[in-house]
Amino acid sequence: MESVLTIGEVSKRSGVASSALRFYEDKGLISSQRAGSGHRRYHRSVLRRIAFIVFAQRIGLSLEEIGGELAKLPDDHTPSPKDWQKLSGKWLERIDQRAEELQRLRDGLTNCIGCGCLSFDVCWIANPDDRRGRAGPGPRSWVPSG
Repeated sequence: MESVLTIGEVSKRSGVASSALRFYEDKGLISSQRAGSGHRRYHRSVLRRIAFIVFAQRIGLSLEEIGGELAKLPDDHTPSPKDWQKLSGKWLERIDQRAEELQRLRDGLTNCIGCGCLSFDVCWIANPDDRRGRAGPGPRSWVPSG
């Protein structure tokens, strides 16, 4: 099995468009070598990095944050499972926070969310005189305090 992949193969295997792969490379999130023809060739290990990028974006990390995390991986060898475990272990708190936010979203979709609109009949009960609005802008029932 060859250890390098073309951009098309990486795109097909990762489910990420070739244009996005070039963008990730321009941002320094992934890297490739150039074949004699100038075509990109990726080491197979890039697939894990791409999966990490996709997952990290789904939980709301910026590309800058993702780049910072990926920069913690070794450059001199393919990251080992221990390298990935060390990196991902720091994410548990962030994932838990995101899960709590999604739970609040799920539970609050049909109730007052503290937006200040005062348009629901229940708002006079759940948010009389828009008291949640005094806590700041946005959906105060969904925004964690602190």
